[in-house]
Amino acid sequence: MKKITPCLWFDNEAEEAANFYLSVFPDCKILNTVPYLSDTPSSKPRGSVMLVNFEINAQPFTALNGGPFFKINEAVSFQILCRDQEEIDYYWAKLSAVPESEQCGWVKDKFGVSWQILPDNLAELIKSEAGMKAFLGMKKIDVETLRRA
Repeated sequence: MKKITPCLWFDNEAEEAANFYLSVFPDCKILNTVPYLSDTPSSKPRGSVMLVNFEINAQPFTALNGGPFFKINEAVSFQILCRDQEEIDYYWAKLSAVPESEQCGWVKDKFGVSWQILPDNLAELIKSEAGMKAFLGMKKIDVETLRRA
């Protein structure tokens, strides 16, 4: 079976978003872009970017300039499992653009895409009631606080 590829729907920002992710993730690359070749319901001009196919850590993604019909929301998010606090801090600084949406390691980037920036051993850190309570009160995850709980 081929990999499942998430498709992110944007109005006009597909190329900008893919380039942004290229600047955030060390193992990220743009595979190709596909232009609009005919008229579409989105009224995008012929020759403008329709799709950007890219990879983050060998996971394929497609960014689509589909027009204003649909909006990305928090119902879908992508988990970034981090090895330590330094990595959590890095991704938090790069991706968090909407402070009011932050909770339990979740951030929203400037394109509205939700990310969960979590320690890779989260299940171990929240296995106690105290650990879970500490976790639920956090915005950005503080690994040391969870260890102490």
